[in-house]
Amino acid sequence: MEFITVNPQAKPAVALVSLNRPKELNALNLQLMSELRDAIQALDANPEVRAIVITGNEKAFAAGADIKQMAGKNTIDMLLADQFATWEAIRRCKKPLIAAVSGFALGGGCELAMTCDMIVASETAQFGQPEIKIGVIPGAGGTQRLTRAIGKAKAMELVLTGRFISAAEADRLGLVTRVVPVELCLSEALSLAAKVAEMSPLAVRLAKEAVNQTYENHLNDGLHFERKNFYMLFASDDQKEGMAAFIEKRKPQFTGR
Repeated sequence: MEFITVNPQAKPAVALVSLNRPKELNALNLQLMSELRDAIQALDANPEVRAIVITGNEKAFAAGADIKQMAGKNTIDMLLADQFATWEAIRRCKKPLIAAVSGFALGGGCELAMTCDMIVASETAQFGQPEIKIGVIPGAGGTQRLTRAIGKAKAMELVLTGRFISAAEADRLGLVTRVVPVELCLSEALSLAAKVAEMSPLAVRLAKEAVNQTYENHLNDGLHFERKNFYMLFASDDQKEGMAAFIEKRKPQFTGR
């Protein structure tokens, strides 16, 4: 694998999956997401693994999607690519997923962290859904999971302004499980996973299903609606302008068309 590394025994019965595109701040391109899906599915099927930690590096968990891969696409291109099938496969993992987040967790990076069952954040972590700044909206669950995690009023503010929040604010809002010093982030996540791995695997699986039954009630309908609106924006001039401005490192000039 080119963009992730896997340690199936980082601790007894605990696997560690590390995102590994450091020059791009672990931007989630299609290949990285495919590799991540394949790794998670293999670990989910491995009876020696009972919990899985996903991490990036100290600078970034993942700074978002790879905008260069999307900038020139239209609505039909995005529909046919069906990139969210990869996200759905990760979401269906039966074993607990724990995100260890330092640095940027923005856009798709924030969505990936929220797809996990728990988030251990370092004091340097920053979370946000800044898609609005490039003429689109979150498409991998951001509008749905963020609202469920922190409530409508705060989620609406973050989605409509693209504001980042610190680890401390994320903790106050209930987005993360705990906040720790940056040098302890990965070890704390692995220790949490190890505690879970000591429990009955069947009980853990069914407990996760039970919690998600409440958390994800109506989530599928919400995700479908979010993705429809996400795809529709690829027919707009503003999407083309927003992503071009991001790539060219300038301020976009939106026209509402």
